Amino acid sequence: MKVLALLPCILILLISPLRAADPLPSWQDTAPKHAIVAFVEKVTRPGSPDFVPVSERIATFDNDGTLWSEQPLYFQNFFIFSRIKALAPQHPEWTNQEPFSLVLKGDLNAAANCNLQGQLALIMATQAGLTVEEYQQAVTDWLATARHPQNGKLYTEMTFQPMLELLNYLRANGFKTYIVSGGGMDFIRPWAEKAYGIPPEQVIGTSIKTQFEMRDSKPVIMGLPAIDLVTDNVGKPVGIQTYIGRRPIASFGNSDGDLQMMQWTVAGSGPRFCLYVHHTDAVREWAYDRQSPIGHFEKGLDEALAKGWTVASMKDDWKIIYVADKK
Repeated sequence: MKVLALLPCILILLISPLRAADPLPSWQDTAPKHAIVAFVEKVTRPGSPDFVPVSERIATFDNDGTLWSEQPLYFQNFFIFSRIKALAPQHPEWTNQEPFSLVLKGDLNAAANCNLQGQLALIMATQAGLTVEEYQQAVTDWLATARHPQNGKLYTEMTFQPMLELLNYLRANGFKTYIVSGGGMDFIRPWAEKAYGIPPEQVIGTSIKTQFEMRDSKPVIMGLPAIDLVTDNVGKPVGIQTYIGRRPIASFGNSDGDLQMMQWTVAGSGPRFCLYVHHTDAVREWAYDRQSPIGHFEKGLDEALAKGWTVASMKDDWKIIYVADKK
């Protein structure tokens, strides 16, 4: 009888540590972490005036600079440049044709910062004419061995551990998490589920036009030499409406390219949450914002500060940066 009487106490002792487990252990115990937890708790607590049904718990995340690093160039640029070099023997005209010649000469900064027409030419040269499966396999093969030119890490080792915890925390509380990136949709889809737990159907990104064809009696989806949708800046809310059909109640980004997504999020009724990742750690990652051509963060920072959105400093609010740093 005494043992039976003690059972409730034993169960409480066993369950309490599980309830008390920190869902965001790589975040410092500072204001951004408190803001995240407070928002999640109020929108998921039954009976709360701010309760949000599971079907409406949509969270959208930028990718470059928000879920993994983006310096000194967007990682997709490194992939494109690698493909251009591999394809160059088939295109001798590229030797004297910009922006291809810039890549072949090793002037990668100039190639990455060429005009929109030049950037689209690079994308088309490396993606159009391939089936979706062929292109995604090329991405997968490259990511398996390619390493960052400065720190030697695999690019997928440069995903942010605090943001992975945030994604898991949101999903554990009934949120559906989406990537909404200015990067290529088919560049991100092959690896996003393994890296972030986000399946390909929840990845929205810049895309080229495609069409159905029969190749050797087999149906394929072929990439065409034309842009379908650019999901950056004003294109992000358009992509959200096109592919999701619901306004998110939470959005996460790091640059001015994410501002319109934030504005679209907070314009809805009911509780809303926006968080910017601020790159402030020059020792463990990079420190940049207003002056950087990559991840330029000026208008977004000003609006976040003016409207009370959450800004998470890598230096002050994150215990570790990369998933590769987790011990």
